[in-house]
Amino acid sequence: MDMQRNPCRRRLVSAAVLGAVTLALPALATSRRRLPPMTDGPFYPPLAYRSRSVDWDADLTEVRGTAPDGQPRPRALGEHLDLHGPVIDVDGRVVDGAEVEIWQCDFHASYRHPRGAADRIDEGFQGFGVTRSDARGIYRFRTIRPLPYPGRTPHIHVKVRHASFGELTSQLFVTGDPGNAQDFLYRQLSEEDRRFTDMVLQRAPSGSPTVWQTERSLVVGR
Repeated sequence: MDMQRNPCRRRLVSAAVLGAVTLALPALATSRRRLPPMTDGPFYPPLAYRSRSVDWDADLTEVRGTAPDGQPRPRALGEHLDLHGPVIDVDGRVVDGAEVEIWQCDFHASYRHPRGAADRIDEGFQGFGVTRSDARGIYRFRTIRPLPYPGRTPHIHVKVRHASFGELTSQLFVTGDPGNAQDFLYRQLSEEDRRFTDMVLQRAPSGSPTVWQTERSLVVGR
């Protein structure tokens, strides 16, 4: 998870943290609602599995080391996504030092999990990543635009952990994706809950290392 070994990743996260991430979210901050809790699902990678590799940092689009065939690993397949935003509590206060985890399926609809691989797995995609919110409550990941999994709409699992509130697990969805209407979990969410889980994706500026970007605040209980 440390960025010291990879200056490029360190610059990615540092530049992101210094970027203009607004906390002007009065509708969320005063609602006294939080991310709707959801289960970890069947493919949350267990700690014992994750301990086999040290590469679970905030850049999921690159896996350090070599592929099984001994060749350098390519970058992750799919359209890369800059996912960032503040971690805030229901009273609008920023939560610094919160541990934020995400996990999702790869371009082949496979999860990085002992039971999560389908016929193929993207060797260039971590599948799971972790970071901490900074002094301003900001977290940031580079990942891929989520893709559908059999029976599910595109989504990203997220877990937020902090001593002040414990642990909260939820999911993030792409606003307006056609698969949302058929997804059994998304359909259970109220319109209010969807305000806390939907991601509005925008095209990244020309020259950006990502294709898409989204600012998604994570509202937690404290």
